[in-house]
Amino acid sequence: MGTYLWVCVIVFFAAFTQGLSGFGSILLALPLLGIFLDIKTVIPLVALYGVSITFLLLIQLWKHLEWKKIYPLLVGAALGVPIGVFFLKRLNRDIIHWILGIILVSYSMYGLFFRSSKGGIREGWAYLFGLFGGCLGGALSASGPPVIVYTSLQSWSKDRIKVTLQGFFIFSGLMVVFAHAISGLTTVAVLRFYGVSLILLILGTYVGSYFYGMIGEQWYKRVMFIVLAFLGAFMIYKAM
Repeated sequence: MGTYLWVCVIVFFAAFTQGLSGFGSILLALPLLGIFLDIKTVIPLVALYGVSITFLLLIQLWKHLEWKKIYPLLVGAALGVPIGVFFLKRLNRDIIHWILGIILVSYSMYGLFFRSSKGGIREGWAYLFGLFGGCLGGALSASGPPVIVYTSLQSWSKDRIKVTLQGFFIFSGLMVVFAHAISGLTTVAVLRFYGVSLILLILGTYVGSYFYGMIGEQWYKRVMFIVLAFLGAFMIYKAM
């Protein structure tokens, strides 16, 4: 019974984080759930959580969705996944965590303490950032950070940033969930944990979204940088 309780608490916290910032649920839930559950249960379970949270957020922000902004990211990611798998077989995961953690913390500190360009970067860069995301997805099941960095560099509204992230996550997440299902990783135990914690997932997502609605445009980017810094520091801690 204690295990189910902890799973529910972690799921609520992860869903709240993504409801507030638009990302972070998988990177937070994966290592925390790994404390209580077998990793072969955690990975497909977290994938189901990620798709569910993303779906709920897409419903809320549907009117802001522009597929042309997501398409280049997905094309790049599709090319990057096999590259990430290639490196996963040859590089130590701790080294990848160290590199990614340092990059995220450094970029977050820059974003928090220095003014970024108001014009944003060219949207053609989406292919490259999507490629990096695919590489990390194949290597670490964490395709989000490069795409988050890309959206934070744009002069978009907070709604457009958040919905672009969800559009990217829903497609990449559905591919992962499908792969887990056909490979037999999505077991009865996985579905049981998912069912027990689903209400907390929905509640956490909507509570996070409620506070998101209270955040102004400039404060939203600061929240993004703070969450990114936390995730980067967490990755460095995992690699130590």
